[in-house]
Amino acid sequence: MFFERPEAGRRALLLRVHFSDFHAQGDDSHAYAEAPAQAEALELARSAEIDVVEVVTAKRRTPHPRWFVGSGKLEEISRAMAANRCDLLLVNHDLSAGQQRDLETHLRARVLTRTELILTIFAARARTYEGQLQVELAQLKHAQTRLVRGWTHLDRQKGGIGLRGAGETQIEMDQRMLGARVKRVQKKLADVRRRRDQSRRRRRRESVRTVALVGYTNAGKSTLFNALTRATVLAEDKLFATLDPTHRRVTVPGAGDVVLIDTVGFINHLPHDLVEAFKATLEEVSAADLLLHVVDASCENPSDRIDQVNDVLSEIGALGVATVVVYNKVDVAGAHVGLSHANVAYVSARDCDGLEELIELIAQRLGVGANPATVTLPVEDGKTRAWLYRIGAVVDEQLGEDGTIALQVRADKRLMERLQSIPRVSCR
Repeated sequence: MFFERPEAGRRALLLRVHFSDFHAQGDDSHAYAEAPAQAEALELARSAEIDVVEVVTAKRRTPHPRWFVGSGKLEEISRAMAANRCDLLLVNHDLSAGQQRDLETHLRARVLTRTELILTIFAARARTYEGQLQVELAQLKHAQTRLVRGWTHLDRQKGGIGLRGAGETQIEMDQRMLGARVKRVQKKLADVRRRRDQSRRRRRRESVRTVALVGYTNAGKSTLFNALTRATVLAEDKLFATLDPTHRRVTVPGAGDVVLIDTVGFINHLPHDLVEAFKATLEEVSAADLLLHVVDASCENPSDRIDQVNDVLSEIGALGVATVVVYNKVDVAGAHVGLSHANVAYVSARDCDGLEELIELIAQRLGVGANPATVTLPVEDGKTRAWLYRIGAVVDEQLGEDGTIALQVRADKRLMERLQSIPRVSCR
């Protein structure tokens, strides 16, 4: 962005390193823990439309302070890139700015870290104004950490218009420019957050519940969202296919119209800058009445992914929100569809199997009682009767001898309070 670097192509070598002594690295040791799964790194590359032609692995006790890997492994990487005509090195870790600069200088090729690869995908996926702002903020925050001496253009500049004094360096000017852009984007995002907060307050005034879908990326959230709402949100077999939050209304028997929110997927070692930048979106999760934690039942270690999603939920203050765990893709995993217990559901969103049981579980978690209440209303009040049928709350109907209509209704607390406020309607 602000410094001259080799052009990045689409033909790449992937580097994955296991560090056996990362706990000795101090406070930043987490950045040098064993790299995330190789399969996931390859999926990230595929989602960014990058062709990984070879994977190079290495083992070290600690990262090399200059090149991240030892000189022997560096030469192996250089030979492999030349043999495969690669113009890009993907490092499945985060690097210091100095390490990245020195690798690019030695290899004469672009080096992308895991964070930068994820940012690249996010930039390609953002469609809305809000999404583009959030990605830009994350990119700017990351760029601020990349400004180091040694890039070819970061030499001392002469004074002049726009430069502070006769000796401001290019790196100082870049820092100032980045800081100004960060402030402008943050101001625009603050306006977005205010508008979202107003929408949430309006929904609360109207007693409309919100249910947010969360989960590891590519767990099938958008497919489930489409199945529940009959919408057509983009659902692809790619990481981060959905980036911008989508809202749709869905009817839950006994709870009425509920706003269902499809959100961005999480991933292992989700860059902190992304979490910070996407606060406007992630606040929808922490403010929801219920979370549907969608889990890919066919993945190798679903419990690990559940833990990783919970780590992000904890970071955004949403771990205490009521949650239903939804194991999706059971048609692939071979689990029993529709088997629900203790806030867990098993579904196939693709085949629309198990959705009725899931909706029933959602209703229970939103406070819809198992035992119907009796709602009595005058026969001429067709509007209230039609409304109760529309939201799926009516279990049974009988016509009384006095000309009233007695409805057996499943309802949550909010719906009962609303019914009790209607003239000539009695509830028991």
